[in-house]
Order: sequence, then C-alpha cells, then structure tokens
Amino acid sequence: MRIITGSAKGCNLKTPKGMSTRPTSDRVKESLFSILGSDACGRVLDIFAGTGGLGLEALSRGADSCTFIDKATTEIIADNAKHTRLADKCQILKGDVFAQLRRLETAGQQFDLVFCDPPYHQGLAHRALEQLENSQLLAPDAIVIMEYGGDEPELPATTSLQLVKKQQYGKTTQINFYHLPVEEG
Repeated sequence: MRIITGSAKGCNLKTPKGMSTRPTSDRVKESLFSILGSDACGRVLDIFAGTGGLGLEALSRGADSCTFIDKATTEIIADNAKHTRLADKCQILKGDVFAQLRRLETAGQQFDLVFCDPPYHQGLAHRALEQLENSQLLAPDAIVIMEYGGDEPELPATTSLQLVKKQQYGKTTQINFYHLPVEEG
C-alpha cells in the first residue's frame, strides 16, 4: 500500500494486522483516480477509511481536506497522515460510521467527494448510500464512490444520485461512481 502520485508520491502506508481490514489495492486505486481525474479535489470524506489510503491519495493529489471515519483504525490513519505530511488537512473521527455521519450533518459539514469502502457482504454499502443520499452531507455536484464485493448484488437505484459509471475489478471488487447533479434554480 502506497501513495501513487502527488505530494506524497511513493509513501508507504501502514496497514492493520489481520484480515479484518481490506485496503483497496494499488491497481484499483490507480484506476479509480484515473477515472476521477481532476474531480479528486475539494472537501473529501473517507468512510470505513481503513488505512486512509483513498483519502490520503486525494489529499496528495490536491484535495483541500479530508475527514476520515473508522471505528477501529484511527491510530493507523493518524500515523499514515503524519508519515505522508498531510496531517494538517485531516480530521480523523473514531466510532460508528453512521453515527459520525449524523454528527457531521448536524454540524453543517458538506463534501465534494465521498469514498465509501465498507466491509463486504454486510449490507453496509447499501446502508451508507441510502444515508448519504438522504442527508445534507453532499455538496452540489458531489461525487460518491461506493466499493463493494464483486459477488454482492447490485446497489439499488437512488432518486437523487445518478450512477455514472460502474467498474468491475476481477471477481472481488465492484465500484460505482455516483454524481449529485446541481439543482437548476
């Protein structure tokens, strides 16, 4: 696990011991950011953050800030943020992702780019997508990236988020790219 490009290019990231956290592979991350291009900017939210690799990659590529949420790996995220010299742009929250999302919404936070990479086969991607869609956390023109198991059922259609791209990576990973269109006034 490493930062692929930008100000922290080549920095290796610490990963948790064991198999309870499954970091996004460098190959998938490189493809994901190639698809995002210049849209990997602004205020980023990385939920079920694990190592923090996706949010830190976005920061390395020029994003303004990143809020990370995970219930178990916040010390690893903090170490990785410090190691990449990006800690001053990070907010790291420990606890239940869904409760933390409600707290951020109550505080009036909004994000331009959201990474969601929950544990597979637990229905968490669907639940997170639903909570994000029904919240005020997404800024106008926001992008939401949902990663889930390659053998999991399709995520249901949403009413406000448009599915703009779907990628399959081998048998293990699917990634959906959603866009929140700007409302015409």
